[in-house]
Amino acid sequence: MRRIITATVNNSSGVLNRITGVISRRQYNIDSISVGWTEIPNVSRITIVVHVDSLYEIEQVTKQLNKQIDVLKVSDITDDAHIERELALLKINSPAALRSELNAVIEPFRATVIDVGTKNVVIQVTGTSEKIDAFVDTVRPYGIKQMARTGVTGFTRSSKKMG
Repeated sequence: MRRIITATVNNSSGVLNRITGVISRRQYNIDSISVGWTEIPNVSRITIVVHVDSLYEIEQVTKQLNKQIDVLKVSDITDDAHIERELALLKINSPAALRSELNAVIEPFRATVIDVGTKNVVIQVTGTSEKIDAFVDTVRPYGIKQMARTGVTGFTRSSKKMG
């Protein structure tokens, strides 16, 4: 089962290595990992997507992660109301004759062309992993020259809506 773990950590040397070490020692593969600054100086948020066989296993992983030096808080947010996003950049074959057709194909995904060359374009798309997968499947027939995906980042939604 796919699980999303978020961790807030002190932004210090070796933290990421210790976190990935805990997960790899348990022989789980990390599907994606993203790290970035938070609103608090010197604190980063790490979002990790892993596949485990049971809830017990993810509970053990989160307990082990919480024990690590410089880890402030670890949560499995998969079952909570949460927001997750991923960014993908794709360089796609696109001779000038096909550009209007390609633009029509990418428009429903709210993707944007961010660079234009003589033989290809670079497109940026954001959304859930499922949306990114669907986009990749849709543009694959045009010929993907390069692709880079950031991996999932996210956090829990607010518990109360503003009135």
